[in-house]
Amino acid sequence: MESIQQYIQDLDMGMILSWGWRILAALLIFLIGRMIAKMVRNAVKRVMTGRGLDPMLVSFLGAILYSILLVAVIIAAVGQLGIQTTPLVAVLGAAGLAVGLALQNSLGNFASGVMLVLFRPFTKGDFVEAGGTAGTVDEVGIFTTVLNTPDNRRIIVPNGQITNDTITNFSAYDTRRIDLLIGVGYGDDLKKARATIDETIRAHEKVLDEPAPAILLMELADSSVNFAVRPWVKASDYWVVRSELMEQIKEALENAGCQIPFPQRDVYLHQLPTANDSNG
Repeated sequence: MESIQQYIQDLDMGMILSWGWRILAALLIFLIGRMIAKMVRNAVKRVMTGRGLDPMLVSFLGAILYSILLVAVIIAAVGQLGIQTTPLVAVLGAAGLAVGLALQNSLGNFASGVMLVLFRPFTKGDFVEAGGTAGTVDEVGIFTTVLNTPDNRRIIVPNGQITNDTITNFSAYDTRRIDLLIGVGYGDDLKKARATIDETIRAHEKVLDEPAPAILLMELADSSVNFAVRPWVKASDYWVVRSELMEQIKEALENAGCQIPFPQRDVYLHQLPTANDSNG
């Protein structure tokens, strides 16, 4: 204890104050610098948005810009403490190389994020199936992409998983084709059934006239004669119109006297002759 007390008494109060001000200045540089970095990022994002750039690209570039500015602020704060920043930058570069080699998957996700932004297979608000999941694109980050599912779940998918898999963009075009398989009985009038289906789908207000709906005799199945019914609708109306058409076609066919067949099998029982019958 005496040694500690002697050491405290020997400390130069001026040195303590000097280091105290340096630490305080470094904290102020970091806090104010981080705030300015956010302001610069938001300002740049507003400018890019005003110029009509893709929201996904704006978000991605904004994240990269903020990361670069934050690194610069940290180096400035460390320099305020009297630490030489040149060797620090060299050390950080060497450490970055070592970390990069250790985190190859993360770098791959970053490269994949750049590819997603440059080639734009989808944009914010598109409904896609990618990386083994489906949802509406909310954000493409530096390493991950955020999807929101129809049942209100938030799914974060690594960018590399998306670029290494098939991407299906359901929002790429304004229109989509509905594919229905409608079966009628073998004893029904096929021309009447086709006319009933055609009249029903053309009567729906959200079915497009162009491209024209198609009704094709698809197959002679085990229990039914199947028609492929293919009307076109706006992409935003797909699921609603699909559900309504299935219900309306069923009711129209039943009213027209057509059967809606279901899989069935006829079983015939044959009684084998017994030994008594053979002797009798």
